[in-house]
Amino acid sequence: MILCAGEALIDMIPRQTTEGGTAFAPLAGGSVFNTAIALGRLGTPVQFFSGLSSDLFGDVLRSELTASKVDSAPANVSDRPTTLAFVTLTNGHASYAFYDENTAGRMITKADLPDVAADAIFFGGISLVVEPCADAYQALMLREATSCVTMIDPNIRPGFIKDEAAYRARLTSMFAVADIIKTSDEDLEWITGGTDAAALFEGTNVQVILLTRGADGVTVLTRDASVDVPAQKATVVDTVGAGDTFSAGFLSSLHGAGLLTKATLADARLDDLAAAAGFGARVAAITVSRAGANPPWASEL
Repeated sequence: MILCAGEALIDMIPRQTTEGGTAFAPLAGGSVFNTAIALGRLGTPVQFFSGLSSDLFGDVLRSELTASKVDSAPANVSDRPTTLAFVTLTNGHASYAFYDENTAGRMITKADLPDVAADAIFFGGISLVVEPCADAYQALMLREATSCVTMIDPNIRPGFIKDEAAYRARLTSMFAVADIIKTSDEDLEWITGGTDAAALFEGTNVQVILLTRGADGVTVLTRDASVDVPAQKATVVDTVGAGDTFSAGFLSSLHGAGLLTKATLADARLDDLAAAAGFGARVAAITVSRAGANPPWASEL
């Protein structure tokens, strides 16, 4: 079982009206939500923890989780509103404007944390930026890191960061206990000021680093070696959810190979990790070929 812990929101995706104007279509999304959806569609046992609203958008999110075979029982439900993210697409690449004040997702606290029955936990996204939810996710990771495989993808949105010092301190704390860090080349430069992903090993217990470079593929690094895995060819409609789907594919592959426990991950060979990254790239290629965060089902692979 994999637990995905982080934000769920509504992506307001731009669409052209029949009159030639611009409108926004509300689609279920959020970085960690997308990863959970992709895992469920790939047939991997998955649960989702976040703060979900009882409003109409919260109903949409819960319905999508159920339809994609994700167990949302760990989630905390309240009558606060759902986070909205208005998306701007430039040459297929997405930028976001978030509306997140006093939302169901943002306002969860350490008191809302669930009991965990998973082998692995995935963290990331904007849920690690704002309080009090960011403190809750950090506490959950620190609490479970000794018994669960933990993976983090910060998926950094600089425009959403109001307290950079606090955010950097939180990432440092979570990186220190993580087993797997996934970062894009752009995120890596923001985090470290450079392009050397191996720098993330320093002062941490990290075993695997995944450096994604868009159409140039992904580099898988361990403390002893690295390997480049090519991207899958695709006709890109947009990149919404691409990295999230890659993470799901990587975790799903490790789970299917029996390598997603503390003991087995430590013994994983570089070839095993490269194969998992290759599967993640294959799954992500399907996501970028269609609009919005719409991960494939196992039957589509």
